[in-house]
Amino acid sequence: MGRTEAQGWDSPTAPAVGRASGAEPRTAVLFPGMGRFDFASAGRFLVLDRYARDRLATADEVLGFSVLERFHDAGADYSEYAQLTFLIASLAAADRAEDRFGMRPDVCAGASFGQKAAAAYAGSLDFSDVVRMTAELARCEKEYFSTEHSDVVTHSVYRVPDEEFHALLDDMRARGEWFDISGVLERGFYMVSLRESRLEDFIRAVRDLGGYSMYTMRPPVHAGAFGALRRKAEAEVIAKYRIRAPRLPVISDADGTVVDSAEAMRTMLLDTFDRAIRWPDMVTSMTGLGVESLYVTGADDMFHRLNCTVRNFDVITVNPKNALRPGPPKLRARAA
Repeated sequence: MGRTEAQGWDSPTAPAVGRASGAEPRTAVLFPGMGRFDFASAGRFLVLDRYARDRLATADEVLGFSVLERFHDAGADYSEYAQLTFLIASLAAADRAEDRFGMRPDVCAGASFGQKAAAAYAGSLDFSDVVRMTAELARCEKEYFSTEHSDVVTHSVYRVPDEEFHALLDDMRARGEWFDISGVLERGFYMVSLRESRLEDFIRAVRDLGGYSMYTMRPPVHAGAFGALRRKAEAEVIAKYRIRAPRLPVISDADGTVVDSAEAMRTMLLDTFDRAIRWPDMVTSMTGLGVESLYVTGADDMFHRLNCTVRNFDVITVNPKNALRPGPPKLRARAA
């Protein structure tokens, strides 16, 4: 059955974790998780941005086909080609943030799919290898979910009252319904994996609590039941690649620990299959390291807006929607 505990809360009313006395403030870069991503929203950036064009040229050479053309034709939100272009757009945004806006991060983080970009940015994987790995993992997951857990989806809900929401999950468990918490974004904001046949009832129950539904992911992600997928990905894909220790600290999205070795990086990349993401734990870890400024590089409609993000960091977003605008990116100062 599902886990319902919410660890590592960074409550909107709790004091932020400050940097050590006398320490210099630090900067972090976050590569966000993948939401809905299509050619209509990102195509102009991918075509016109010189950093994206350079990344695409390398990816095309590595894979032997035009990633942009296949992305344009694919249509599906989480297709292999959408994943590849999301990766490329995220790293291109970081290139622009460095070259144009002077970003020099001390800490690196990748949430969910953003781990792949983080691994490349931190030097644990060459860009050509992370491109190949992303394509191979997409095919690996597609093959796995064609026969296993084909009736499971991951659904995101927000603004749910916590006590009532956990009571709802307890009731689902008592009725023998399978579910798993796949993500804790902040108080009242969760990703839940469950059987698609129960999705409409779940959405209706969340609405009755006063909560809201965001979107549904197919295939599902980050559930403890997907241990076999983790083992398949490790044996068929991850094992082929030489993963190095990162050049700067990387924050694990599973529990906020600092990844500073090759083995820890390999474990983090595998944890994404069967461990929930916990953004409040990542925030706590970064503030504990003295991070005060956070660049969010890549398409993101969520992480840079969360209460626990804007309360703890000065947030600068560089993404396909704003990267081509003249002038520096807009700073979102920490909430009082």
